[in-house]
Amino acid sequence: MSGKLASLIAIVAVLSLISCAQPEPETATPTSAPVEGDADPTAVDSNHYTAEFENDKVRIVRIACGTGEESVMHYHPDSVAVFLNDQLVQMTMPGGSTDEISATAGEAIFTPAGQHLPKNISDAPIELILVELKSGGSSSADPDGPDATVVDADHYTTEFENDKVRIVRIAYGAGEESVMHYHPDSVAVFLGDHLVQMTMPDGSTDEISATAGEAIFIPAGQHLPKNISDAPWELILVELK
Repeated sequence: MSGKLASLIAIVAVLSLISCAQPEPETATPTSAPVEGDADPTAVDSNHYTAEFENDKVRIVRIACGTGEESVMHYHPDSVAVFLNDQLVQMTMPGGSTDEISATAGEAIFTPAGQHLPKNISDAPIELILVELKSGGSSSADPDGPDATVVDADHYTTEFENDKVRIVRIAYGAGEESVMHYHPDSVAVFLGDHLVQMTMPDGSTDEISATAGEAIFIPAGQHLPKNISDAPWELILVELK
């Protein structure tokens, strides 16, 4: 074997060894799903989502969507949805699956944290209040007065409860009043126009009015309400734990 041929064979052998030693190309890892804060609906879809109040415990978001309108994929923490009118919505999930969700005016439901892309498939505009719960934003721990659903079950009904919230439906006839009772930090969503006289533990009184669809944060405390309007009214109270 000539010297040149021997050298050529040696070079081919070395190149073959180098090629065999190269690592296999890495398989691309899937992008992880967005986490809390990556897709805030009030940031990515401000046409449909408006933050009306926020503190260290909750954020109150008003959602309004015209007929046929849809959003973009976004995230909500654990929340309570209060529907202000009848609704039919198609939800697209991150994996591409879809589901239809219907609700009636005045209904209130707890919704676990997650992502979705809603589309209004009703034949009319829809509106709802979303009470977003903040982790670590618990209410005052020890009740400082009687539970309204115990001392006045005629006006206060628990519709849902877990370790984060209690959803209470409140309904008064014209002229009806309650007894002194306690609520923790709460969000009230008014389902109709509202006029109430509040008597406080010290005997002072105040008149409070609200319009249908309004939502307000109410700090923990005791009171005795009386409906001083000339019609019944109803509201949803989201009590924080």
